[in-house]
Amino acid sequence: MRIFIKILCFFFCLCIFASVTFSQKTDLEFNLDINAKTLPLSIIFSPSIDLSGRGYHTQVNWPYSLASKEIISRWYSEIGFQKGLYRIYFNLWELQKVENDPLLQQTILSNYEKIIKIISDSAGKIILVLYGTPPGWGKVLDKRSFPMDLKLWQDYIRLIINYFSAEKKYPVWYEVWSAPDSESFFLGTEKDYFTLYEATAKVIKELKAKNKINIMLGGPGSSWWFQNIQDNSIFSAERSLIYGLIKFCSQKKLPLDFISWHAFSDDPLIECERTVYGKTPVQLIRAWLEYFNFNKDTPLIISEWNYDAGYNWDELRSEKSYVTAGFMLSRLKSMYETGIDYQTYFCLEDFQNNKEGINVNRGVFSYSTDNPTLSNAKSLYNIFLFLNQLGDRMYGCFSLDEFAQILVTRRNEDIIVILWNYIDPYLGRHYLFRNITLFNEKERKFIIDLFKSLKLEDAIYGKNSIPLFSENLRSFFKKAQQLQHKADTFKDKKRYIKLNFTNFKGNYLYQRYTLNAQCNWDCQFLPTEEKIVAGEEGIYQDNLEVAPYSVELIIFKKEIT
Repeated sequence: MRIFIKILCFFFCLCIFASVTFSQKTDLEFNLDINAKTLPLSIIFSPSIDLSGRGYHTQVNWPYSLASKEIISRWYSEIGFQKGLYRIYFNLWELQKVENDPLLQQTILSNYEKIIKIISDSAGKIILVLYGTPPGWGKVLDKRSFPMDLKLWQDYIRLIINYFSAEKKYPVWYEVWSAPDSESFFLGTEKDYFTLYEATAKVIKELKAKNKINIMLGGPGSSWWFQNIQDNSIFSAERSLIYGLIKFCSQKKLPLDFISWHAFSDDPLIECERTVYGKTPVQLIRAWLEYFNFNKDTPLIISEWNYDAGYNWDELRSEKSYVTAGFMLSRLKSMYETGIDYQTYFCLEDFQNNKEGINVNRGVFSYSTDNPTLSNAKSLYNIFLFLNQLGDRMYGCFSLDEFAQILVTRRNEDIIVILWNYIDPYLGRHYLFRNITLFNEKERKFIIDLFKSLKLEDAIYGKNSIPLFSENLRSFFKKAQQLQHKADTFKDKKRYIKLNFTNFKGNYLYQRYTLNAQCNWDCQFLPTEEKIVAGEEGIYQDNLEVAPYSVELIIFKKEIT
């Protein structure tokens, strides 16, 4: 897949007359013709986010799983909702448990609607997660339970969907549940989930026919693309909940308007992993859709993702989140190149000390449990500010090498560039695992056992005498060692990148914004450099010094004469 991506990028570069060259000193050079053709900016690069956070509020009328209203208001005022996809957990358990207090119930519902209306009025898209079995409707008294009385479920969601979609005509996409493969979110079988989806789909079909409108329905929002409620792995992807849902909907003639899953990882190229069929996950899912007579271009959505090395509380998601900032951009580039249609970053605010005892710092904002009104923007928040500055047309997104990447866009006569230098600290290991389906069973077990025994890194670094018993293993480990050596070499080195723009005519206001290790919390969104620049005989050159794990936003604003 890495070779395929490089070929694709090379072909795209030729199409727009942009090129990337390398000097003998390993400094990088990027060339672009400003008059080259552009494409519409992919929505993948829009500041999309899941609006979850906290998991509790001192105000009982504010939806339990939404981030605080102050943080949502700040996002709205500084970024807005005019671009991208925004995801909201719509907690049916929470609404129905206060049915004896109609005023409180209506206020909670009204607060949900206020957010939905703001997004709708801004021309953004909304995913509403139908989640949480109301008290007394399930096998057990638990919001994770499968609802035994499906008629109650249908009657309730019919009211909700009819109001939002038919009466108010909000652009809501409905996602049936979240992570139904995980016991932490769903207490039921695969059959139970499909039954729940079918009950919901019948309501959608009824409302679509009655109101002559389109209502988007999808799922399963599984915790990984190949996961099922039973244990599963990438080696048996056809047992996945996604495959099962596609097949089930085909047999039952049910709507399936989008496919969604979660993808938490510390590998920025995880979307490029190889399956046993020689396809990427996206290619494989599209093949399943086509086989079962669905549109192969059905939207594919990563509805939750974040940097995740397996820790609930990670400094790379707090005081060192400038590192995660570069990871995010590399990940978005990977999603774009592999054909993901939409994504929602999880999530807007951290979860701390709530009733479920969940403490995880995946949020863009943190807050103090001693004083919940005090919230801090992590440095990665500026990435969303950067993305919000992009033009509506793109020249392309290019790799200068394994670490330095550049996204170049245009709005009218303005040129907007985001350049980042993310050095994957586990590049060797990630290379092996992205290609693990290319190993036979014995080789695969060997690698997994090394990882479990914490000896894989030793093998990648050539420490100790670990026997690599096949030529295939030796070849892959040699490549992994080379990549890891390169990552270790560049993780402390500045890069020197030369930009060459042709057909650069007239005067421009040059503004450069930098996100790096100097930024920890609530970094000001102000240019670190500002000047007037002009091309000489239509040629503009700029020499940039770029630190490891830094991100640069450069705006060339055309001066009107």
